[in-house]
Amino acid sequence: MGPRIRSSMRSRTGGMWWGTTIEAPDPSGLAKFYAELLDWRMGHEEPGTAVVAASPQGPFLVFQQADGYRAPVWPPADGDQRPMMHFDFQVGDLDSAVAEAIALGATVAEFQPRENVRVLFDPAGHPFCLCRDDD
Repeated sequence: MGPRIRSSMRSRTGGMWWGTTIEAPDPSGLAKFYAELLDWRMGHEEPGTAVVAASPQGPFLVFQQADGYRAPVWPPADGDQRPMMHFDFQVGDLDSAVAEAIALGATVAEFQPRENVRVLFDPAGHPFCLCRDDD
């Protein structure tokens, strides 16, 4: 085997932010949903963009305006917008976590793949999972 090649971005230094960007028809509304769901704080808002932060150092969820947004379908179906990514959140009590998410504006997907996982949709229609570990 040859020498190991450093694979990190050399221009990144300590303290630089990182996060995931999600398209949404209402970035501020979706950011507020996740801020409440995760008990994170709103980090920044401007027209077309809203940021939710776990802490001042991140990680960050960035929500950006998407004109012509089409919500993905679950389960995936040919010809429809497929989910490109989704969040998984571990919870201690699946039923109460589902109830809390619904109270914030989530909806439960009809198709559920496993007993210890609940697939829900956020207010913009992105799927996310609440997962209870049975270990």
